Amino acid sequence: MTISFTLDGESVEAKTGESIWQVAERLNIAIPHMCSGINAHYRDDGNCRLCMVEIDGERTLAASCKRQPTDGLVVKTSSERAIKARNMVMELLIADQPKEHDPSSRLWRMADYMGVTESRFPARDQPAPDLSHPAMAVNLDACIQCTNCVRACREIQVNDVIGMAGRGGRSKIVFDFADAMGDSTCVACGECVQACPTDALLPKQASATTAEDKRIDSLCPYCGVGCQITYRVRDNVIVGTEGRDGPANLSRLCVKGRFGVDYIRHPHRLTVPLIRREDAPKDANVAFDAGDPLQHFRQATWQEALDLAASGLKNIRTKHGDKALAGFGSAKGSNEEAYLVQKLVRTGFGSNNVDHCTRLCHASSVAALMEGIGSGAVTAP
Repeated sequence: MTISFTLDGESVEAKTGESIWQVAERLNIAIPHMCSGINAHYRDDGNCRLCMVEIDGERTLAASCKRQPTDGLVVKTSSERAIKARNMVMELLIADQPKEHDPSSRLWRMADYMGVTESRFPARDQPAPDLSHPAMAVNLDACIQCTNCVRACREIQVNDVIGMAGRGGRSKIVFDFADAMGDSTCVACGECVQACPTDALLPKQASATTAEDKRIDSLCPYCGVGCQITYRVRDNVIVGTEGRDGPANLSRLCVKGRFGVDYIRHPHRLTVPLIRREDAPKDANVAFDAGDPLQHFRQATWQEALDLAASGLKNIRTKHGDKALAGFGSAKGSNEEAYLVQKLVRTGFGSNNVDHCTRLCHASSVAALMEGIGSGAVTAP
């Protein structure tokens, strides 16, 4: 069943259950918004009031994200009255924003689109930032009370850590019973950070003024669930991670995928193959300095390292038999890579001792995969 109505002078059709904002979005008609359109898994709340439109015959403006059209309705998204009201709302929203902010945040991108970059209204006294959490920072001076974070925590992640307290102008977001974020039951999934349109919730290691110069789609480098992600990159350095709407994660991420990518620039990360030096035999009683592996190893080419590994495996099979060998596939690999690993072990080693490492490091993924497919093994990304 379709509904026929008029949108900006054009006759259009809406599907059952569609809001005016959703119809406009589908037809590439831009209506400013802040608390709607996060992704398909969030319900629209109509809290920000930036998507107000004018409807013929109605005294008040309507929030287009909450209003569903009816047959014969006449909607004006760009009337003088609607634009004036939306500009006033935006001016009020940016009145309390800190001077140092991320220009790439949704609030400031929307303000720039609307042409509202300054406010005539005085800012309120703002609370001190909450830096108690190891992964996230809370800056309530940037909060516009859109409640995106509340829906993210309560309805999307179902953790129910974030809520609202107080009334009217004294209302604010709180964690559990108004605890510091670091003392709350937060699991650090970061869904609230991704949903927040301002700098009220942001990764702790990121500067409030850091803006990306490119976005790179990728897959989470941790377990085999295959969560799709987008890296925010500036000067070839990852400054933020967002979940993409993939079939495995539906835009969501865990603490590892969201905040655990700083290891790629860690000075201890190995970037070339290493072979143990002949004058540094294995000794469990000798301390190993991860910051200086060349005390015990030397750099080698890939060919030299692979030849050494292959000869060592052959020697073990010759001396102790096929069953002395086993292969552990990486949970970070694709199905194709997992197939090649088991083929190497079964046909190359002659052993059926094939396993994977997921259960050793990612218990939550194992539990979900066991319930879903019967094994916490590699899945297709």
